[in-house]
Amino acid sequence: MKQWKLFLTAVMFYTRIPVSINIPFSEDLLNKSTKYFPFIGWIVGGFGALVFYASQFIFPISISVILSMLSTILLTGAFHEDGLADSCDAYGGGWTKEKILEIMKDSRIGTYGTVGLILILFTKYFCLTSVSVEQIPFVLFAGHALSRYSATGMIFFSEYARDDAKSKTKPIGKSLSAIDYLIAFIFGTTPLLFLSINYSYWYLLIIITIVPIIYFFKRYFEKWIGGFTGDGLGATQQISEIVFYLGFIAISNFL
Repeated sequence: MKQWKLFLTAVMFYTRIPVSINIPFSEDLLNKSTKYFPFIGWIVGGFGALVFYASQFIFPISISVILSMLSTILLTGAFHEDGLADSCDAYGGGWTKEKILEIMKDSRIGTYGTVGLILILFTKYFCLTSVSVEQIPFVLFAGHALSRYSATGMIFFSEYARDDAKSKTKPIGKSLSAIDYLIAFIFGTTPLLFLSINYSYWYLLIIITIVPIIYFFKRYFEKWIGGFTGDGLGATQQISEIVFYLGFIAISNFL
């Protein structure tokens, strides 16, 4: 029952899916539920894959990919895209920790955020339309799970940067135990088994797409603000998803 509540807490905070039971908020509960964040990727990626699979019987592949992307954005309330946009604005326009955090709390989107969103969405579209039709659902499923695992890696290896209790940001998991991180790893990497690549390339996908992302953003966030924020986790997820698609395409072409 406790694990079910933790799972529903993750669903409640990371998607727009209605949760029928009343779960009182606590930081400890949210931290422990973070291990299910990659499993949320199963739900979001699976929903996007289902929309694509159904759409491609009616529409061209290009339109089906757009509908799939739109469905995942609606399911999460553009949660991670918003984090990416805020991060682009903050790190593009701020030169001190205080200024970066101040910009992140601003609900308006600026030039950096607009450009970042346009580039990330176009890159996703062109990556997915470059994958064979029969593989797109599996790539979506794996990409959403693995990219959310990278965000849990940021939580595990780094520290939360905000020290202002009046922050307007949505509550997020701020810490992760070693056991919970291992569970997140299992949830994040298992969908790779559905891809049409052998185990050596499966392992290579993790190394070339996730490890550098976690290392780079950990160093970058700690350099500027001393750790991660919720917006930084959103940016990490979005960029990890893109890098995974690029890695899959590169390995598929190599094969």
